Formats: sequence, structure tokens, C-alpha cells
Amino acid sequence: MCGCDERRGQGTDHRGTFDWGGCSDNIHYGIRFAKDFIDAQEQSVKDARARINLHNNHCGRMAVKRFMKPECKCHGVSGSCSLRTCWMAMADFRQTGDYLFKKYNSAVEVIMNQDATGFRAADRDYRGSTKNKLVYVENSPDYCLMDRAAGSLGTAGRRCNKSSRETDGCEVMCCGRGYDTMPVKRVTKCECKFKWCCAVECKDCEDEVDIHTCKPHKRPY
Repeated sequence: MCGCDERRGQGTDHRGTFDWGGCSDNIHYGIRFAKDFIDAQEQSVKDARARINLHNNHCGRMAVKRFMKPECKCHGVSGSCSLRTCWMAMADFRQTGDYLFKKYNSAVEVIMNQDATGFRAADRDYRGSTKNKLVYVENSPDYCLMDRAAGSLGTAGRRCNKSSRETDGCEVMCCGRGYDTMPVKRVTKCECKFKWCCAVECKDCEDEVDIHTCKPHKRPY
């Protein structure tokens, strides 16, 4: 059940004092439910991959908890906000996602112990803690390159969007190799008119557009 929390009395923030009230997002219930649901399959397997997944799942749940923040409602004459009632709410998932993306980019390679119950950093010179770090046991395939064993066809020759900054954009999809631009002629229907009754007649119009494709991977000499 997702009942209200037990916060009572007053709290303070950068805007002053407020009264705790309302129903906060029940982060503790959410964490328990997510743990039971997501970890169930991994807990039935005793191997390195399952142990790593359990660790990373926990880091993800703690990231959601980390960004819990007060949300408030103003009270007073004409919205003067002389009184505020606040409760704890989850942050926007974009904030949590950006945080986890940074953790992904700084993930630590680890080596499992013999019975797969624990791990240590593969780099013996690593002095930090892996408790709150995302970890991995083997490198991901480089999907920029063709690797049939990994099921990757690479991105050479792939059509990309020059103006996009998302995954379909040339900057991302071409993996920094650059792209080729080729003008092509395109035929589209234009100057369409409704003809009684009942048809639509159009002309074939021809224009020229630029198609962008990822450059091939440079072979080492």
C-alpha cells in the first residue's frame, strides 16, 4: 500500500519555514517493489553476471532516492504564499537519468571472486569504493564497427541526420568518423487538386536533397 508518510511539524528550506503535510511519494515502497520485481530473476542465478546486475540495480534505485525533493503548495490571501505545505516528491526522471548516464561513463571494471559472491576493481591501483559505482566484468562490443559475432553491422554507410543531436545524428551515429554528403534527386507529388468526382490529381515535382551517410572505418596501415 502507498500510504502517506509520517512527517509532521515544520521544516525549513531556502525560502523559509513550511509545514509538512499531504502525501509524499512513497519511495520506500517503490524501492521494495522494484527490488522484488527486478531482482527476482537475478537472485535465482548464482553467477558473475547476476551479481553485477543486482549491484547495478541497487545503484539505480538509490539514484531515484538521492534526488527526492520537497514540493510545496502555497496558502494565503491571493496566493501570497504566507503559508506553505510541503511533501517529498521524486525528481524529474531526466535529472536521475543524466546522473546515471554519468555513472555509466565512469563505470568500474571489476573481477569476481571464486564463488561469485563479491568483486574487486580490476585495476589494482584503484583506491575508490565501488559501493555506489556502476560496475562491469567485460567490455561492451563496439557497435561502431562491424562485428558479426556480436551481431553488429557497424555504422559505415548508415544514413544519418546532419542537424540532429540525438542517436540518429551524424555526430553520434558516425562515431566521430565524419560523414559523406551526396545530392540526390527526389520526386514528390505536388500541386494536387481535387477533381469532381472523385479523384485527386497531382503533378510529379523534382527537387534535389542532400543525403548524409557515415564514413567507413579507417583501416590501420
